Amino acid sequence: MNLSDLIRHIKTTSSKWVKVTFESNKDFGWQDGYGAFSVGLSTLESVKSYIQNQEEHHAQQSFDKEFVGFLNAHSIRYDPRFVME
Repeated sequence: MNLSDLIRHIKTTSSKWVKVTFESNKDFGWQDGYGAFSVGLSTLESVKSYIQNQEEHHAQQSFDKEFVGFLNAHSIRYDPRFVME
């Protein structure tokens, strides 16, 4: 399965689950688009640590700022209208 099909499947099924499970969120929907970064085996342990400590990490830096930082660090062009900042 390619990445875009996987993301579409995750968004579709999770949206249905949220709407059925939480009546107050009947209008829930994901934003258009997605971002994905691969992880090399050599950085696996640091990524695991990041995931385990992300609540603490994001108390220091917002996800939005961090995501834009990833885009900029990897010279990925983006339209600011479609980034959460």
